[in-house]
Amino acid sequence: MKLLDIAHSRTGDKGNISNISLIVYDEKNYSIVKEKVTAKKVKEYFSDIVKGEVVRYELDNLRALNFVMYDALGGGVTRSLAIDKHGKSLSSALLEMEI
Repeated sequence: MKLLDIAHSRTGDKGNISNISLIVYDEKNYSIVKEKVTAKKVKEYFSDIVKGEVVRYELDNLRALNFVMYDALGGGVTRSLAIDKHGKSLSSALLEMEI
């Protein structure tokens, strides 16, 4: 199944750092998401974009995971020539991940 079937997501940025929140709709799916969507898996999934470390924070009371991805935006908004300088589409891309 794809993450978009069981969760929604938001993206933020600061300089060359992107963060993606993954919020699971139903508590019964949260444990499988915690097990399958690791920082390592997210780094591999975005390997062509994220050049730095990926750190995962768990917010169990919200059924959410927050991924902070370093060196992920081509130098940051003011330095990047990317079409999506803020990385807003990264949340949609993550939701396409199969688990």
